[in-house]
Amino acid sequence: MRKLFLLVLLSTLLFSKNPDVYAALGDVIYNNVDNISKLKDINQFSVYKDKIEKYTQKVNATKAFGFKIEQGEPNFDKKTYLSSLRALSRDNDFFLRLAKKFYEDSITTENSQLFSEIINSGLINTDEHKQEIIDYYFAHQEDINASGVIQAFLDADAGLRGKKETELKNIKSKRERELERIKQIREKDKREQEALEQKLQKELEAKKKEVREEQKRELLKTR
Repeated sequence: MRKLFLLVLLSTLLFSKNPDVYAALGDVIYNNVDNISKLKDINQFSVYKDKIEKYTQKVNATKAFGFKIEQGEPNFDKKTYLSSLRALSRDNDFFLRLAKKFYEDSITTENSQLFSEIINSGLINTDEHKQEIIDYYFAHQEDINASGVIQAFLDADAGLRGKKETELKNIKSKRERELERIKQIREKDKREQEALEQKLQKELEAKKKEVREEQKRELLKTR
């Protein structure tokens, strides 16, 4: 019976993603840590690289501590574990606020790359901001790859897919019109340049002729 209990306990620990001790607090931290770690790859978070790395190390160490408690290891008490979780929870909230700030900044400054990186970071409540995200996408879709969160929204909504296709056609038509207008302007500039060169050439030839005539008259006077 004891062997069976130990086997069940071992299986639970192996397949449990996070420690069960204070899971309501710990799960939020442990489930976010990978997403927070990936913030290092976003240019705007480069100044926080060391802080992110230290935070990740602390989370991993605390998680291991939690599993030790579940295993009944001596010298691993719940009070110390809870204190560590509370400190990590404050850091977790800091990174969530930071992600939210950069999300808002990306919209204000129309930084589409940052916008795309943040909404796909897993640290923003995209359902809460769905309409705002969709509105920004349709206003800047020339600069945004729809993969990830945006594509999921489009796939789930036939109306949005239709709007995307229409907008893409409009963008293509707009580009074609712009290219045609540029072509016409260049052709007009070319014609004007050729006309100007011809005019200058005629004026030059007329001037040369005038000079030659003047030289002839001067020669006749000296005879």
